[in-house]
Amino acid sequence: MLAATVRIVKPMPPLASGSRLNRLEPSGFEANPRRIAFAELSWAVSLTARIRFQGLPAMKILLACLFVPSLLVAAEMPRFEAQVLDGDIGKVCYAVTTADVNGDGKLDVVAVSENRVQWYENPAWTKHVILEDQTEKDNVCIAAHDIDGDGKVDFAIGAGWTKIGTIQWITRGDNPGDKWKVHLIGQETWLHRMSFADVLGKGQPQLLISPLNKTVADGVRLTAFEIPKQPQTERWPPTILDATLNKMHNHTHVEWNNASPIETVVASEQGVFLISKDKNNGFTKTLLGTGMQGTTPETRGAGEIKIGKFAGGERFLATVEPMHGTAAVVYLQTEAKGPWKRVVLDETLKQGHAVWTVDLDGDGGDEVVVGHREPGPGPMVGPGLYVYQAKNKVGTEWTKHAIDDGGVAVEDALAADFNGDGRPDLVAGGRATHNVKLYWNRGPLTAIGKQLPND
Repeated sequence: MLAATVRIVKPMPPLASGSRLNRLEPSGFEANPRRIAFAELSWAVSLTARIRFQGLPAMKILLACLFVPSLLVAAEMPRFEAQVLDGDIGKVCYAVTTADVNGDGKLDVVAVSENRVQWYENPAWTKHVILEDQTEKDNVCIAAHDIDGDGKVDFAIGAGWTKIGTIQWITRGDNPGDKWKVHLIGQETWLHRMSFADVLGKGQPQLLISPLNKTVADGVRLTAFEIPKQPQTERWPPTILDATLNKMHNHTHVEWNNASPIETVVASEQGVFLISKDKNNGFTKTLLGTGMQGTTPETRGAGEIKIGKFAGGERFLATVEPMHGTAAVVYLQTEAKGPWKRVVLDETLKQGHAVWTVDLDGDGGDEVVVGHREPGPGPMVGPGLYVYQAKNKVGTEWTKHAIDDGGVAVEDALAADFNGDGRPDLVAGGRATHNVKLYWNRGPLTAIGKQLPND
């Protein structure tokens, strides 16, 4: 295991009333564009003096420092502006996703609470409840797809997850204001996560589900359900990809070598595994990450999983460990066979429950977004949402930035561009805070004090 060098960047002190600036800086550093410009100019002049002493063309390098700072320092983290989409979603916001629900070309936010499914209409973020008290409590997961092929998005829903685990999909009512109709697919106790992907190589996506705890097999049944021609009335044929792992808290997908079918990466008590279809139409699993090592099921393995890439194209895995754990971790691919190199980014989380990978600073490499749902022991207490930014090309040094420290007890989070400005924004749903929040990516400040557009 390798512990990363992590620099902590705390939120700025509150700004004057009416200010929209919410950029993250080291504690005690005022977010003043003139001060930022002066600091960078002073640094550049100091560098110039040292270079002149060595007899180098100082003025040329000074100009390069002023106008091409990216040559000398890592990309600047953007600042984020928070907007509450829902301040009281219910007991728990279990999951968030995105979809163009009304077909207007804009990406909307969809959220799942214990007894409802609601979507927030971009750009006014009007709330629409499309499902209420029509499934077994509690709803726990959601996946968007045009299931019946009518050109409009539908949703698969997992509900009653600790009791019977109902798998269903919902389609629109007869009138725009009607609640959506529920169509049962099947049951799987402890159903916890779901997604649409062509893991069987059939040419169209299947619904893949991963339960949390094993029931009838040695492990949980990671199962793909094929969409039939008549999805409302016909049986959805199931295929079990794996039944050997337990406490499978989440999964994601990857096209490992641009080959069909799409493969699945799972986070479980036994670690992080790649599930692949083989030439004999069976499935194999390959250990990629060991997970946290512990003596009990609750203290070992991994709970969340996403796949990211560095600017050079190299992949990495991002996890929260163990399930509901304390550590943010990345795994770096090595040339040697066996598990990837484990690098610990943070060990001060409590009830870590979300991870995402996305290029927020525009440098071509992904950052790691992590959320946790209870206050932790670190300098950023939380609960909250954080971003870890790689400071070198090999992923062994990272900086931690607070996006929201204490304002959302993160149960789920994602990234997407909601206003078409090319900058990924963030969304988080809260458990104890009962809220849904959107964090607008406003971009960085320029080196000489000007602000970017959208301010």
